[in-house]
Amino acid sequence: MTATSAAPGRVYADTRDGIADIFLDNPSRYNAMSLAMWRELARLAADAAHDPAVRVLVLQGAGDKAFVSGADISEFGQVRDNPEQTRIYAEAVRAAQQALSACDKPVIAHIQGVCMGGGMGLALACDLRYCADDARFRMPAARLGLGYDLDGVQRMKDVLGAARTADLFFTARIFDGREAARIGLAHQSFAADALRGEVRRVAGEIALNAPLTLKAAKLSLRHLLGDPAVRDAGVVNAAVQACFDSSDYREGRAAFAEKRPPRFRGV
Repeated sequence: MTATSAAPGRVYADTRDGIADIFLDNPSRYNAMSLAMWRELARLAADAAHDPAVRVLVLQGAGDKAFVSGADISEFGQVRDNPEQTRIYAEAVRAAQQALSACDKPVIAHIQGVCMGGGMGLALACDLRYCADDARFRMPAARLGLGYDLDGVQRMKDVLGAARTADLFFTARIFDGREAARIGLAHQSFAADALRGEVRRVAGEIALNAPLTLKAAKLSLRHLLGDPAVRDAGVVNAAVQACFDSSDYREGRAAFAEKRPPRFRGV
């Protein structure tokens, strides 16, 4: 699976060994997201969700200077300059974030360099977040005079709690990867030169696990967090039952008895 979006910037994906790497690439603007990039990210994430070869997604910025520095402000005069444009733009951002959070496969954010504004929103839409110790985070909306979407504030509150969310929004301060890990924004931080290897290790471990179990667990978490798309506990219960009805469940038991690694097929 490989695709690109139109300029400015691009989003592209590469899948191998069960891992779909999705790259956000706008290097001259520290991987700031253009409207076209938001739209292409939503499409590629949905494609990966439906690709049986994909077991886990890894979202990352191209290069080593940035994950995502936010939305590409340079194009706001053309694409975010009146109420209708603002609505359309917000829908594109929401669709990209929703494609990540609603994907029934685990999504990892690999965060190096700058991660600010919309970059933090994208990271929070992922299930797991790993960052470099020297990564730089900021929620700069209050320094730009723009309003932040309710869904984005809700997602940050769900992860960090209301007190931490208030701190980051009200102060618009910059903090590093070590603090991001300490407050729970990142699951763990690593030395910059070790980050890629650690993310690949985690992604590789996930890719070997039972896909139907991962799907059921993610649905459960979304239900418990109040995701409107998974309000019905029956959907979660059906996903759990599908695990017990699967060939993978039989394979897992057989592998355990035979003291060998299981070979899961997602069926």
